[in-house]
Amino acid sequence: MIKREDYEFIRTLVYDYSRINLGSDKQELVSARIGKRLRALNLPSITAYCDLLRRPDGDDELSNLIDVISTNHTFFFREPAHFDFLENHVVPECTSDKSVHKRSTFRVWSSASSSGEEVYSIAILLSEIGAAKRGWQWQLEATDISTRILKRAREAIYPEESVGKVRPELIKKYFQKGVGPQDGNYRVKPDLANRVTFRHLNLLGAAYPFSEPFHVIFCRNVMIYFDRPTQEELVRRLSERLVPGGYLMVGHSESLTGIHHRLKMVKPAIYQLPA
Repeated sequence: MIKREDYEFIRTLVYDYSRINLGSDKQELVSARIGKRLRALNLPSITAYCDLLRRPDGDDELSNLIDVISTNHTFFFREPAHFDFLENHVVPECTSDKSVHKRSTFRVWSSASSSGEEVYSIAILLSEIGAAKRGWQWQLEATDISTRILKRAREAIYPEESVGKVRPELIKKYFQKGVGPQDGNYRVKPDLANRVTFRHLNLLGAAYPFSEPFHVIFCRNVMIYFDRPTQEELVRRLSERLVPGGYLMVGHSESLTGIHHRLKMVKPAIYQLPA
């Protein structure tokens, strides 16, 4: 079991860097996840790991710590109601003759893109819609706090179980099936992968590096890690990056109830900035 002083050190370090709030009851989870780093670094104990984090070169390991603490299992088209809403409501709304956004490039931001399954799911959907809408332009941004997980997202290689919910015809169209050492894996084809711009970003850090607002922002299964003041700050910052009438998608286990914000709930886990 992790020592109390080690847990408090890690808890404070993680909060100061990422605003992830581990709480006082996550010792077992933290101990299990740090175990992966102990094995990778061949360290004998969590105390030794804390000593590493305190050293001047410990900053290099901090990104790995945040990664193991925050990473969740994900797969393509997870929480499909968001993708259905994007296809059947948001895009038709933004491309209607009455929309002020009709001639704008449709911009989507996957703000906590993790290993890329979410943003590539969005890319597949928008590519399919774009094939039926001549001249329609779209743009995708993806960010994450972990440089290591962004590297995996850029590589765009996924095990068969991750693409299990993708329709067979879309797998054939947008993925390359691995052979030999890559048997059982699927790689997003470059034509689609190159449509996504990946950036390293701390959502609670410096100003966001975008010059244009977004029609849709995905920020799913992120706020569960934050305390109430941090959640409120994050929602405010994300709202400022939406076009009037734009949408914020949060995880289905998340809610903005009790948080001061300008958005209106359209459906559970879907919020809109008033036009």
